[in-house]
Amino acid sequence: MNEVIITDERIFKSIFLIRDQKVMIDSDLAELYGVSTKVLNQAVKRNIDRFPEDFMFQLSKDEWENLKSQFVTSNGENLKSQSVTSRRGGRRTPPYMFTEQGVAMLSSVLNSERAIKVNITIMRVFVKIRQFAANYSDLLQKIDELQKSDSDQNKHIANIYRIIEELVKPKLENKNPIGFTLNKE
Repeated sequence: MNEVIITDERIFKSIFLIRDQKVMIDSDLAELYGVSTKVLNQAVKRNIDRFPEDFMFQLSKDEWENLKSQFVTSNGENLKSQSVTSRRGGRRTPPYMFTEQGVAMLSSVLNSERAIKVNITIMRVFVKIRQFAANYSDLLQKIDELQKSDSDQNKHIANIYRIIEELVKPKLENKNPIGFTLNKE
């Protein structure tokens, strides 16, 4: 069996924020599952009841154009993985986008060993993203609390900053000149 290694980084780069949701494009998912985009979309359409709008949606033409321009601008790569080729060349319709729940549902319609393994890896990446976001927001909240609190510790820190500032930018007034003076008596 030909084992394909799919890294978390590869999956992470395939997750986009569209309509305030983290989503993956059908062609990237098809590539990860080792099927054509047409096969993936046909399996979804045969089981459309499993994919409500909060699991999967199709991009508008404007959203698709905007997303394509982001691909080109961000990394200069071509859109080979992002567009399904046909006899006429290129994709004729905007792609379908799958939310985390939609990706999870794909494992029930693409019932292969590879699909199951890929889905597990994708779900783990989504969990890591949520953990990162939670840790980041916790950190922002703690920083905000520290800035707002009026504790003795904050007063000491402010005093340390004041002392450091004085050392870096000493006041020049009331200072004795360095060196010596000659008495002219």
